[in-house]
Amino acid sequence: MIYKTQVTAEDGKQELWITREFDLPLFLLFKAFVEPEIVEQWMGTKVLKLKAQTHGSYQFETTDPMGNKHRFNGVIHGIVENQSIVRTFEMEKTGFPVQLEFLKFEEITEQTSQLTMQVVYKSVEDRDKMLKLPFAQGINMAHNRLQDIVKNLKY
Repeated sequence: MIYKTQVTAEDGKQELWITREFDLPLFLLFKAFVEPEIVEQWMGTKVLKLKAQTHGSYQFETTDPMGNKHRFNGVIHGIVENQSIVRTFEMEKTGFPVQLEFLKFEEITEQTSQLTMQVVYKSVEDRDKMLKLPFAQGINMAHNRLQDIVKNLKY
């Protein structure tokens, strides 16, 4: 199956790249990552905290089909509106170490934009362990929801 969100991982490197073009204006794509109400919708998580600013932080919580709660959190190290976010990401109680994420938002046309993420892991082994999960499928499903939900927002 070919996914709209592309995940690229070079052998022997502790990073991966995630790229997706959206049929959304740049400002709406960016809002989808910084406004709690929108994040909750497309990520399917409860936003416990989202302080979208340099030196801000976030914490999300999701519940699996068996009723178990899982938390995700991080620190926002830098944010430039409609351009970039630098943040950490941690899945609590999973054994995965914190990862560093560089998100870049670019306008393609007035109505289309692109997200490029560079995700850096502590080791090649940690990155490879993540890729053994249904990671590409999950991020594609989330980005598809983002596209569908955000395109109907009126700003």
